[in-house]
Amino acid sequence: MADQKPFFLHAGAHRTGTSSFQMCLHDNRDVLADAGYDLAYPGRDGIPTGTLGLRLPGPRHGTDQTERFAARVADAVAAHSPDDNRPLILSEENIPGRMMHFTQGRFYPACEARLMALKAGLQGRVARVLFVLRPYDQLFVSGYRKRAEDNKVEDFNTLRPKYMAMDRGWPEIVAALRDILQPERLLVVPYTRRGSSVEALQMLVPALADRPLIEPQQVVNLSATDAGLMALQARYHAGEALERAQWKAVIADHADDRTDHGFAAFSDAEVAVLMQRYADDLARIEAMDGVTLA
Repeated sequence: MADQKPFFLHAGAHRTGTSSFQMCLHDNRDVLADAGYDLAYPGRDGIPTGTLGLRLPGPRHGTDQTERFAARVADAVAAHSPDDNRPLILSEENIPGRMMHFTQGRFYPACEARLMALKAGLQGRVARVLFVLRPYDQLFVSGYRKRAEDNKVEDFNTLRPKYMAMDRGWPEIVAALRDILQPERLLVVPYTRRGSSVEALQMLVPALADRPLIEPQQVVNLSATDAGLMALQARYHAGEALERAQWKAVIADHADDRTDHGFAAFSDAEVAVLMQRYADDLARIEAMDGVTLA
């Protein structure tokens, strides 16, 4: 095992500061290279040097396609880190899946298939995995708002029953990360304990504790206001198709209007139920063998 290529995976989750973490990798890329680490991360939210395009199976793909997707993972790894002995830090929030399935009451339905393909494609040892969790009420609202930026969406009130009856939660995802990736260390961190991006990076790679890392100053993935999202949805429901630059411009135009229009919100009673479920699930995760809850 010791002579295999080591991987350090920042596996998300969504809406937990992933873009800031990836900007941190960008800003510190020279220091990390000097420390002996290669980097792989996407440029999805404007990260200047992000070039990772990790293709993993979705719910429509059968398990017989694991080998095909594993080959794509291997190609991506080779492109970013061709040296078989040099460790790779890889950050990608979509490793468990995509948030779009939340509106169907399904919590990362392709997670296991995606992890199988990832594990097969890495062709090395998973030294450490960092996975940051967010409470369900915040995750579902934030995910809905994010999707509403560039897609026509149903009214949030029609989707609330799906969110409340979600088929599974964080413990099942964490168990899959542990059992399929088989990392030497799986660190699960609640969002409120994540700290800065530099602190998260040092949790993922403790050997970087004495390196002169800098916290990113550029704000990335700025959330849209209610006013901006309402303006976008009016246009999408009218049949318009906006390019990225166009919908980003709408968000910027309404950035100063912080009025709460109730675009997406659970009731107090629903929040209480979801918070209790989150607390119970954190307790389940803490009791898992092979998992460290920070």
